[in-house]
Amino acid sequence: MSADFSPGGQMADRSVRPTRVLTGIGDDCAVLRLLPPRGQEQDTLVTTDFTLEGIHFRRDWHSAESVGHRCLARGLSDIAAMGGEPVAAFLSLALPRDLPQSWVGRFVRSLLGLAEKFGVTLAGGDTAESPDGILADIIVVGCVPRGKAVLRSGARPGDRIYVSGDLGGSAAAVWQMRRKPKRKLPREYPRHFYPEPRIELGRILREKGVASAMIDISDGLSTDLTHICEASGFGAEIESELIPRASVGKQAREVDLEFALHGGEDYELLFTAPARKRVPSRIAGVPITHIGHITRESKIFLMNRNQIGYELLPRGWEHFRR
Repeated sequence: MSADFSPGGQMADRSVRPTRVLTGIGDDCAVLRLLPPRGQEQDTLVTTDFTLEGIHFRRDWHSAESVGHRCLARGLSDIAAMGGEPVAAFLSLALPRDLPQSWVGRFVRSLLGLAEKFGVTLAGGDTAESPDGILADIIVVGCVPRGKAVLRSGARPGDRIYVSGDLGGSAAAVWQMRRKPKRKLPREYPRHFYPEPRIELGRILREKGVASAMIDISDGLSTDLTHICEASGFGAEIESELIPRASVGKQAREVDLEFALHGGEDYELLFTAPARKRVPSRIAGVPITHIGHITRESKIFLMNRNQIGYELLPRGWEHFRR
C-alpha cells in the first residue's frame, strides 16, 4: 500500500471516518476498526470489482471523471444490495506508460468525490504499469448489524418483486454510442456516466425488515432476478407492462423492453418482500415499482398484457459468454 496515486498527494487528507480507519495510506496495511462506538456486534461486508478499459468503458466515450465515479459506484452498489454501510475502499490501478498524469488525477478526484459523499475513506491500494489498457480494481469494505445482511437467498413463494428507479437506460446509451460513436451522450443520459448507488435505500429496506432478498441490477434484470431465484430455490413471474423503463435522448424516448430486461449497469436495487409488508411507492426519494412475485416453479416467466407467459431466460451481461 505504499503507492500514492492521489492527485497532489491529498488522498490521506480525505479520510472522513477516523474512528473506523485508524491507519490508512502510508503503512504496509490499513488498520480498520469496524465495531461501532456503542459496541453492537456487526458483520463485515467485503466486495471487489474490476473496471477494465474496452469492457466497462472506452476513453473516447467516458471521461476520466466518469470512469473514476463508475469504478467506486460498482462497489458501493454491492454494499447497498446487502443493506450495509460502506466504510473504506482500496484501489489498485494498472496504467499504460503513456497515460497522461492529468487523466489519473481527474479519475482519482472524481472517485474521492463520490467516496466523500458516502463517508468512505480511501484507505490504500497499489499502482503498476499495464502493457495494454487501464485496469482498476476496487475493494469496498462495509458493515451491517450482525445477522442482518440482506442475502439473495431469502425469497419465498408469494413474495412480491420490486425494483427501484427505472431500467435499461444505461444499455440504451451504450447502444446509441455504438451507432453514433462521435456523439456525446452525458447530457442525454447522465446516469450511465454517473450512476447513483442506492446506499440509503438499501439501508432503509434492511432496517425496516422489508426486503427478504436483494441484489443490485448490474448485469441486467433477467440475469440478476435469476440469481435471486437460483439462490432461493424458487421461480418468478414478472409483468412486462409493470417494468419501469428509462427514457434516453433529447426526445426522452422510453427504451425498448429488451433493454429494460437484459441491459446492465443500471445499479438499481431488485428486491423481494413478503406480501403482508407495505412497500411505499417511493423510499428515500427513489421510485419503487412492484413488477411481479415469487413462485414455487423453478422457472421465470414474463407475462404480457394478455397474461400469457413466456419463459424469461437470463440474457444480461456475462463474462466469457461466446
